[in-house]
Amino acid sequence: MKKNVTLIATAAMGLESIVASEVKDLGYEDVTVENGKVIFKADVSAIPRCNLWLRTADRIKVLVGEFEAKTFDELFEKTKAIDWQDYIPEDGEFPVIGKSVKSTLYSVPDCQAIVKKAVVEKLKLKYGIASWLEESGAFYRIEVALLKDIATLTIDASGTGLHKRGYRVGQGEAPLKETLSAALVKLTNWRPEYPLIDPFCGSGTIAIEAALIGQNIAPGFNREFSSEGWHIVPSNLWDKALEEAEDLANYDQPLDITGSDIDHRMVEIASKNAIEAGLGDLVSWKQMQAKDFNPKRENGYLIGNPPYGERLGEKNEVEKMYKDLGVALQNHPSWSVYILTSNEHFETLYGRKATKKRKLFNGFIKTDYYQYFGKKQLD
Repeated sequence: MKKNVTLIATAAMGLESIVASEVKDLGYEDVTVENGKVIFKADVSAIPRCNLWLRTADRIKVLVGEFEAKTFDELFEKTKAIDWQDYIPEDGEFPVIGKSVKSTLYSVPDCQAIVKKAVVEKLKLKYGIASWLEESGAFYRIEVALLKDIATLTIDASGTGLHKRGYRVGQGEAPLKETLSAALVKLTNWRPEYPLIDPFCGSGTIAIEAALIGQNIAPGFNREFSSEGWHIVPSNLWDKALEEAEDLANYDQPLDITGSDIDHRMVEIASKNAIEAGLGDLVSWKQMQAKDFNPKRENGYLIGNPPYGERLGEKNEVEKMYKDLGVALQNHPSWSVYILTSNEHFETLYGRKATKKRKLFNGFIKTDYYQYFGKKQLD
């Protein structure tokens, strides 16, 4: 049985270093960072642990093989040469998906069919099967990714993307992914003893992710993963990983987290999502305009993903909101402010140049994360 694996934690552009830091925090040191992914070697117990704990990764994949392939024959033979029986049992179900970028083999459907055939041939040979494979067992989704004639073969260990925490029962028109929301919090130096406010909370994702971070609750604790049925990951390893997550959670950590929105319907949705996440009593929700921001405590953190004003007719309204927010924060110099927006004139509208800014992608939208560090003072 396979005991050691090479894993790939995929990441949105700009978040690779955050994901790498999370991987290292779990104790895995052999880490390589590339565009859109973090690669590391570990024993198979890392599969449940990383699925449960990585807050900012998109998904976990097992790297099975990587080689040059410029012809279909080459793709077939090199795929068949891999010891697929080390990963997939006799009854395993293994659909194949694919993608091709700047490669000689540009027909993705053909590449998928060839990889599927090669894996079938190898498994039939190894398991002594003359007819067909039933594929009635656990799920192993194979991906063939071709980039500049290099084929990378992986098996998806997550199933549904890791941003699907399982608590979102409602959402607005442009919800922020849970993984990006967690990254926005982790890119600050917020600690759970400080207040945190999201004045543009929408469906509440930033505040909910902050609460999960504040109490050290594993983000994947209440969902399922495709690799839970894999024979290479014994069920006792999943039990151990879940037990570890329960032991490390600090449910007694008090939090001062508030989510507010101008739309009362979004406030209601956010509240329901928090209850679904098991955080109903930990996050406060209220209807409020950003210009009415007037916190009672010092040294807090404002983290927000306001409307960007990209739709026709919204621009003036959004720009006024940015100006109003800047005016409101002038009275609270101890507060640190973090705003994600695609509006290139945000600093001018807000009235201050950011201490620091970082380029991130919200889906396919290029954004900047504007960071204003507060002047700390005694509470």
